[in-house]
Amino acid sequence: MRILVTGAAGFIGFHTASALLDRGDEVVGLDNLNSYYDVTLKEARLALLSPRNRFIFVKADVSDKAAIDKLFSEYRPERVIHLAAQAGVRHSIEHPEQYVESNIVGFLNILEACRRGSVDHLVFASSSSVYGANTRVPFSVQDNVDHPVSFYAASKKSNELMAHVYAHLYRLPTTGLRFFTVYGPWGRPDMALFKFVDRILADEPIDVFNNGHHARDFTYVGDVVEALLRIVDRLPEPNSNWSGDRPDPSTSSAPYRLYNIGNHNPIQLMDFIGLIEKALGQEAKKNFLPMQPGDVPTTYADVTNLAADIGFEPSTPISEGIDRFVKWYRSYYGV
Repeated sequence: MRILVTGAAGFIGFHTASALLDRGDEVVGLDNLNSYYDVTLKEARLALLSPRNRFIFVKADVSDKAAIDKLFSEYRPERVIHLAAQAGVRHSIEHPEQYVESNIVGFLNILEACRRGSVDHLVFASSSSVYGANTRVPFSVQDNVDHPVSFYAASKKSNELMAHVYAHLYRLPTTGLRFFTVYGPWGRPDMALFKFVDRILADEPIDVFNNGHHARDFTYVGDVVEALLRIVDRLPEPNSNWSGDRPDPSTSSAPYRLYNIGNHNPIQLMDFIGLIEKALGQEAKKNFLPMQPGDVPTTYADVTNLAADIGFEPSTPISEGIDRFVKWYRSYYGV
């Protein structure tokens, strides 16, 4: 198939594009290479994709409607994996306008292009952050998610609503994926694992928020990509048992689905740091701080629906995933 991957120079996008090429698909990769984090890392990922057969790169921003329309007209993708977005919970508090432009306007442009281009299936990235103020765990896709605690989370919840409208009005098959703290080689420098490894090796203190009383459902990127590829091949169908009297948020009378993509095994932050220290052979200097605005104490994915529908659930042990990241980091940075 010819598959458009937006955010192809990003962390998950890079791994997804690589896996699609490995199995023989043709990939059109879109990215704007913005400076939210180190552009040279994005360029290094792209340098591994660009020489490969069946890979086409287009530098453009999803918020640029004319550029998106031109791309769809020229390449006519059969399926779309939309991963491009302005990421970051804390950043969204300081710069909410960037999230409107990229995550709302940009997603509308993708939806419209998919509708006009008769795309077979749109798979898009949501986030575990949509669970917001919810405290009942594990988080289920059947749960109400109307209480976000960051603008980033609100933008992702908006994406889910927008996608449902297009599935309902135009019968565009859409699947939303709520990612839970994805980590692994080629990861993002603004994420905890990258920050901690970077600072520990530099013998600098790490910031431990909420005084270490966090738990996160860390999910290895290889598991995420495996789930993603299985999902893009599985077109969602209307749920014949769906009822407006008791609406299930994860399905619909339209061709629409939501899934949690998580390891369903939350790790305490101090245990996470301990595993990093073991992998590095070096103890961290810790700067204990209160909870940050927009943060939540625990994330924990219920992946029952995912396992039932695609026969797969993430399971890479956190120690194994951290070891793989540390090996990549040492190799990439020559440490």
